[in-house]
Amino acid sequence: QVQLVESGGGLVQAGGSLRLSCAASGRLFSSLTMGWFRQAPGKEREFVAGISWSGGTIYYADSVKGRFTISRDNAKNMAYLQMNSLKPEDTAVYYCAASLGGSHYTTAIEYDYWGQGTQVTVSS
Repeated sequence: QVQLVESGGGLVQAGGSLRLSCAASGRLFSSLTMGWFRQAPGKEREFVAGISWSGGTIYYADSVKGRFTISRDNAKNMAYLQMNSLKPEDTAVYYCAASLGGSHYTTAIEYDYWGQGTQVTVSS
């Protein structure tokens, strides 16, 4: 079992920044592929970013590329999502996810564990 806890969400004006954090426990963090997803009201859960255990492979959704940065600190069992130049359409609940052995990053079904989510609201 892996437990994931997100933090760092909140209310921010368009153009602002937030950094989301994901704390992992219950398994060696370095063995996990980590991802961030988001879900806006009335919409499907959407891939945002993913990162391999080493940080050597990173994927971003086209909608956030150039604005968001995913990173991880294996020594601290933490993953992060730095979000810059936020837009109202970024408003969603953001979820941290972990994959035990998958080699795919961009679809929710590939992930085994999920946090409870943290709300990000971007005002216009």
